[in-house]
Amino acid sequence: FSYTELEEATDNFDPSREIGDGGFGTVYYGKLHDGRIVAVKRLYENNFKRVEQFMNEVEILTRLRHQNLVILFGCTSKRSRELLLVYEYIPNGTVADHLHGKRANSGLLSWPVRLSIAIETADALAYLHASDIIHRDVKTNNILLDNDFRVKVADFGLSRLFPTDATHVSTAPQGTPGYVDPEYYQCYQLTDKSDVYSFGVVLVELISSKQAVDTNRHRHDINLSNMAVNKIQNHTLHELVDPCLGFETNSSVRRMTTLVAELAFRCLQQEKDMRPSMKEVLDALKGIKNEELSVQKADVVDIMDDEVGLLKVNPPPMSPDSVVAEKWVSCSTTPNSSG
Repeated sequence: FSYTELEEATDNFDPSREIGDGGFGTVYYGKLHDGRIVAVKRLYENNFKRVEQFMNEVEILTRLRHQNLVILFGCTSKRSRELLLVYEYIPNGTVADHLHGKRANSGLLSWPVRLSIAIETADALAYLHASDIIHRDVKTNNILLDNDFRVKVADFGLSRLFPTDATHVSTAPQGTPGYVDPEYYQCYQLTDKSDVYSFGVVLVELISSKQAVDTNRHRHDINLSNMAVNKIQNHTLHELVDPCLGFETNSSVRRMTTLVAELAFRCLQQEKDMRPSMKEVLDALKGIKNEELSVQKADVVDIMDDEVGLLKVNPPPMSPDSVVAEKWVSCSTTPNSSG
């Protein structure tokens, strides 16, 4: 893209078109000549470090294809007047907006939606790790949602290509307070387990609707990760879970949120070797969803047994296993919203 084309698309980077700040640049709403609605990221400054990050993000995003990663349409060249990235526009804000921000509404993010957000985000991060890439800034502000509440993980500005022949990358800690792996912060050792820690914080946000850092909370609870670990260890999870999810009244929600909290606890271990891999986290989340479907299936079977007289005169119902399989496929399949 030419600088002029993107300048026109954003109405000369009109401040009223700002839709967010991401990592190392301001993001603007734009409309291209061909009618496409896009998000244009404009760097804060053009020093060497920013250019390096810019080119790094382009290199990573242009070769990654996953239904839960934001799509990069293109960019300006590094010799352009300014360095600009052009992304698909994701219309429904961030997970942070919906949990505790400007779009917060207890009716929209039901527990099934939150569990799907967790699974899809974990899927995207597991894909990155399988590609030897660490995101390095996993947080609810970087998890975008489309109008169907499907996840698009964004902002690879702090990403680093992860050498396949190394166990860690030594680099100065970057990231967002409240999400940074404590071992990474102390030892400057970046591994895929650093993303796992950050994702643990995201899981706690999804079950609590609380911010990762809140200075208005008690000093021991300012960091949500500390609060969560303490509540889980002290068997007071009910004090952490968002009341609107139905933890106290819905046994299904209580089972699933408890399992997700236990998984988050494993992700938030101080020592990285004690944390699961992102693939293990993904499998665990899918297992939680599957297990609940199995419980619901068993409940249906119990009802059928009670109505055994009806079974003698009616055709047998579909196999419970096939019912679960159909439900799982339809729930877990994520269409590529880019079309």
